[in-house]
Amino acid sequence: MKKTIKLALVAALALGATSAFATNGSNLIGVGAKARGMGGAGIGVAHGAESALANAALITSVENTEMSFGGTIFMPKVSFDNGGGAGSKDSKADMNVIPSVSIASKVNDNFYWGIGMWGTAGMGVDYRTEQANFKMVTNLQLMQFGVPLAYTMNNFSVALTPLLQYGALDIDYNTNGTTAGKFGTGVAQDLQFGYNLGLAYEIAGATIGATYKSQIDMNYNGVLSGAGTLFGLTLGDELSTPAEIGVGISYKMKEHTIAFDYKQIKWSDAKGYKDFKWDDQSVYVLGYEYATSGWAARAGYNYAKSPITDQGVANTAINTLNLLGFPGIVESHITIGGTFNASKTTSIDLAYVYSPEVSQTVTASNAPSPGTRETTVKHSQTALTVALNYAF
Repeated sequence: MKKTIKLALVAALALGATSAFATNGSNLIGVGAKARGMGGAGIGVAHGAESALANAALITSVENTEMSFGGTIFMPKVSFDNGGGAGSKDSKADMNVIPSVSIASKVNDNFYWGIGMWGTAGMGVDYRTEQANFKMVTNLQLMQFGVPLAYTMNNFSVALTPLLQYGALDIDYNTNGTTAGKFGTGVAQDLQFGYNLGLAYEIAGATIGATYKSQIDMNYNGVLSGAGTLFGLTLGDELSTPAEIGVGISYKMKEHTIAFDYKQIKWSDAKGYKDFKWDDQSVYVLGYEYATSGWAARAGYNYAKSPITDQGVANTAINTLNLLGFPGIVESHITIGGTFNASKTTSIDLAYVYSPEVSQTVTASNAPSPGTRETTVKHSQTALTVALNYAF
C-alpha cells in the first residue's frame, strides 16, 4: 500500500521534474495565488478554500463548497563562482511547476472540512556540465496531502489538519572528474505524517489568526550521509521539515483589506538543517487587497533574512554544500496579484512574485586539493501562480 501511495505521489510531482527555490529558505512564501499576491499573507486573512494549508481555521469563510486548482511556475536564476578562476557558472535548474489543490466545504453552521494537495517546498541546482562546480546536481521536493477540520462558534474558529508528506531528495556530484570523486545514489523518497493547528477570531472588521505547524522528520536513505563522505563530513540521512509558529492580523474596511503576518521557521531545530547550521528565520509579511464584486487587485511584500551564514574556515565543507548545492538565500519578495470573477461560481486568480538578486560569499572547500577558497553564489527569482476557483 505504501509503495502504491508513493507511485501516486511521484506521478503528481511529475509536473516539477526540475528543482525549485522556494524563497523562505526552502519553503514557499505562500501556497495559492491569493496569498502569494499578498506577499504570502494567509494566517490572519481568509482566502476561502485556499486557506486550507495556511490557516485551516479560516476555511470557515466559504459559504458552501469551494474548490481551487492552481499551479506555480518558478523561474530561479542561480550562478556560482568557485573562486578558482573559471568564472561564474549558471545553474540549468531554471524552471519548475508546483501544483496545488484545495477543497473546503461547509457541513453545518459550526463544522467545516476539506481536502488538499500542495507542493510546499523545494530547492536544487543543476551544474552537471560544469566540473568547476563539481558537476553538482541537487533536487529536493516536498508535497503535502491534508484534511483540514475546522469548528467555529461565536466568531472563534479552531482547526486541525492531519498531514501526509511525501519527500524526494537527490544529490549527485563529482569532485575531481574521476570515478573516485563521484557520488550519486539516485533519488531517495520518504512518507511521513505531521499536523497543522490553526486559530482565528473575527471582531469588528478585524481577523486575528495563529498557527502551529509540526516538524516532520524525513529520512532519505544513503543520500545525505553519502554526500558528506567525500567532503569529510559525518551526516545523518534525516532532513526534517521544520516546525513553524505564526500569527497574523487583517483589517477590512469596505473594498480595502490590509494584512500582516509574522512567523518563525525553526531551521536550527530541524534534523539535517541543524547539521548544515541553518539559522531560524523570522518572516515578515505585509499584504493589501482591493476587492469589488467583479474583480480584486493585490500587492504585498515578504522579507526573511537568509538562514545560511558563513561558517568560516572550520566548516568550509558545510559552506560548500550550502551555497553550491542548496543556496536558499533569497530574502526580499515583491508581489502583485488579482482575481477576475467570471460568474457567481467561477473565478481566476493570478499572482506574480519577484525576488531581487542577492549574493553571498563564503570560505569554501578547495576539494579535491587541500586548502580553501572564496566562493560566491548569486540568486534571484520570478514566479507566476495561476488558480481556477469554483464555488457551489
